[in-house]
Amino acid sequence: MSKPLTVPVELGPASYDVLIGQGALEAASDRLKALCPRGRAIVVADEAALAPHRARLEAVLAGAGLSLHVIALSGGESIKSWQSLEALTGKLLDLNMERGEALIAFGGGTVGDLAGFAAAIMKRGCPFVQMPTTLLAQVDSSVGGKTGINTAHGKNLVGAFHQPALVIADSAFLATLPRRELAAGYAEIVKAGLIADAALFERLEAVTGDPLALDTLTPLIADAVAFKARIVAEDEREGSVRALLNLGHTFGHAFEADAAKGALIHGEAVACGIVLALKYSACKGLCDAADARRASAVLEKAGLPARIADLPGGPYEATSLTARMGSDKKNAGAGLTLILARGIGKAFIAKGEAPADVEAFLAGEI
Repeated sequence: MSKPLTVPVELGPASYDVLIGQGALEAASDRLKALCPRGRAIVVADEAALAPHRARLEAVLAGAGLSLHVIALSGGESIKSWQSLEALTGKLLDLNMERGEALIAFGGGTVGDLAGFAAAIMKRGCPFVQMPTTLLAQVDSSVGGKTGINTAHGKNLVGAFHQPALVIADSAFLATLPRRELAAGYAEIVKAGLIADAALFERLEAVTGDPLALDTLTPLIADAVAFKARIVAEDEREGSVRALLNLGHTFGHAFEADAAKGALIHGEAVACGIVLALKYSACKGLCDAADARRASAVLEKAGLPARIADLPGGPYEATSLTARMGSDKKNAGAGLTLILARGIGKAFIAKGEAPADVEAFLAGEI
């Protein structure tokens, strides 16, 4: 087993490391011991994600002199709610969790978002550790400190920036994932290349064989995390360039909101949203239509939908999608704020896009 890769996220006093690769969990043993000073590891876990890995986790913790205390959740977007947050913080208070104890999130992005928000507000702030078990969470949501819940008004509209103390992205966790979930995470790696790392995108284009093979994925995970770390270090609270990480997400969140319940997963919506953002950019004369075709080819090779017609959860309707985009939290003032591109690796923030133009574009794509 090779030594895990370490990617630092440089944020001054809030800096932390992301450990990546098979054996990252074992490599983090001493760090976990330091973060759990009362001899117990409080883990908020997606019970389905934990089941195949529990024995290994318990063994690593025991080797560090820690006992495992699990708060089990069912996972999925439904847990990112006021009710789940209240229930979780209540259980932490029942355990008399102290401010110096780290809360460990084990699972996908929804578990990390909820547990991270609970840690942010628990006794006005406790440390937390991300142990992402999905590719999507390893390359995206576990890094950068965004935490939060959904409300009736939309996704992630209530939350806090609360950086983790450590991220353990052990690629062995990915071995039990369905291929569809792996593909969903791959969309975020492609996104990184398209935003501002043309060399990464070209490496993705050059991949031969199965792009979702674990040996292939591990260095790509590190590339994507390093890219995000640079963005977060420059703009921790999304006041400027960090908004670029939302490439494809304004379209994607609209699809998620309108999709039949349970039919669409986040990475699929983002994949289609990425292609739409490039196609819309091409329609406006900002980039070449070939750039959208290149993005489509890389995403489709991983089994991701690149056209609205291929997106699960439809049918979709342009007027409704545009209305959903109108409530996106990135919007400011008149019009829509979109992440568009002047080419591969040349994304930028476009403000004041006319909703009527976006609606007409979407109508032509459906």
